[in-house]
Amino acid sequence: MLGAMARNSAHDNPLAPVTIAVGQEDLLLDRAVQEVVAAARAADADTDVRDLASDQLQPGTLAELTSPSLFAERKVVVVRNAQDLSADTIKDVKAYLGAPAEEITLVLLHAGAAKGKGLLDAARKVGAREVACPRMTKPADRLAFVRSEFRVLGRSATPEACQALVDSIGSDLRELASAVTQLVADVEGTIDEAVVGRYYTGRAEASSFTVADRAVEGRAAEALEALRWSLSTGVAPVLITSALAQGVRAIGKLSSARGGRPADLARELGMPPWKIDRVRQQMRGWSPDGVAVALRAVAEADAGVKGGGDDPEYALEKAVVAVARAARSRRG
Repeated sequence: MLGAMARNSAHDNPLAPVTIAVGQEDLLLDRAVQEVVAAARAADADTDVRDLASDQLQPGTLAELTSPSLFAERKVVVVRNAQDLSADTIKDVKAYLGAPAEEITLVLLHAGAAKGKGLLDAARKVGAREVACPRMTKPADRLAFVRSEFRVLGRSATPEACQALVDSIGSDLRELASAVTQLVADVEGTIDEAVVGRYYTGRAEASSFTVADRAVEGRAAEALEALRWSLSTGVAPVLITSALAQGVRAIGKLSSARGGRPADLARELGMPPWKIDRVRQQMRGWSPDGVAVALRAVAEADAGVKGGGDDPEYALEKAVVAVARAARSRRG
């Protein structure tokens, strides 16, 4: 699991003389370090690990840390935020890259931006092992991460369960990874959406996306019940307006798309195939005018919950009812 979602270079030996972990996703950066440390300690249980912030690596410090030892011990030297190293220290590191010491693994964590790019280029030039640790800003990336976590742990989870986990937990990769580990430890067999609902929303109806699903299906009473339960269990109102907006936009995108297989439409619209099937079922009562009306109602509610109104709960209720009515616009 340590290497999940990290794309490594061809030199995929954690004990390579130099590893560069590039990106801004803290969980993946930490895993890159853990992978090297675990490999080193498997080779030598007495491995000495030095984990340094950039300001702790001063000119001359690296030479001290990598000088030959009387005990010839294996050592891992980790430098975090290497892009922030001083110019003189970068000169030291570049010189070291040209002649790395035996039994020592240097791990440089670098944000990957323009700052300190010369150090990154120098490490790549000498063939350093590279681990990509990009920040996952897109929901699709986080969904792929969750799938990968289940796969690495040798367990099966349905697409709907993976999506529900992302919807419930949010963007924090550490929390997502922890949730996957908990589910794998506690649940036997395939992990489905109902299991995720029981664990992470108290009951399946509590999810903001359940509110949206019931609303876009025209089931106003059930949507309002789900809304009240969600608010009572601490779901942020802004998450509910976001889910409503996504649900209505999905209806609009699919209704204006050309017909085709779910796999083809998934590529065209940027949705997973299973969601195409779900949205097709939800869109039966919708008209183009209904989509426009619903989007306006959700936008008004969004402004209300972000401080533009006195009663966020009432704003959400109005939006849910408006969306549910719009879902029946084709049927009059």
